[in-house]
Amino acid sequence: MAICQSPDKAAAYWDMHIATAPGFNPDVETAVVLLLNTRMKIKGHHIVSVGTLDSCTLHPREVFRVAIIAAAKSVVLIHNHPSGDPSPSEADIRVTKELVRAGLLLKIELTDSIVVGDPGKFTSLRELGHIQ
Repeated sequence: MAICQSPDKAAAYWDMHIATAPGFNPDVETAVVLLLNTRMKIKGHHIVSVGTLDSCTLHPREVFRVAIIAAAKSVVLIHNHPSGDPSPSEADIRVTKELVRAGLLLKIELTDSIVVGDPGKFTSLRELGHIQ
C-alpha cells in the first residue's frame, strides 16, 4: 500500500492509477476518493463522479459511502481540471468545506482536496488554507 502523507504522493497516485486507467477520459472532470487507513496508507480508490468538460457533481453522501464501507480512517478527494489549470474554482472550495463538515460528523477526516491539471501540476486545498 502506498503512503499518502503529502499532496505530491496523492498526485503521484493519480498519475499512476487513475490517469492511466483504460476508461479514464482526460477531457472531462473525474472525481476520485482515496481511502486511507490509520497509517495514511492508501487502501484503494473509488471514482465518485464523472462530469463534463468543466464540472462534476459531488455530494458528501457519495464521497463518504465508500469510506464507511471500506472502514477508512480518512480520505483524500482528488479531481482533474481538463483545462490543465489546477487552480481551484469557487465550487471546488465550497464542496471541500462541505466535505470537511460531513467528515467531522462521521469522524472520517478529509485529509486533503487536490486539483490535478497538466502533468505534474496540482493544487492542494489544504496547503491553500481551505482545510484546517
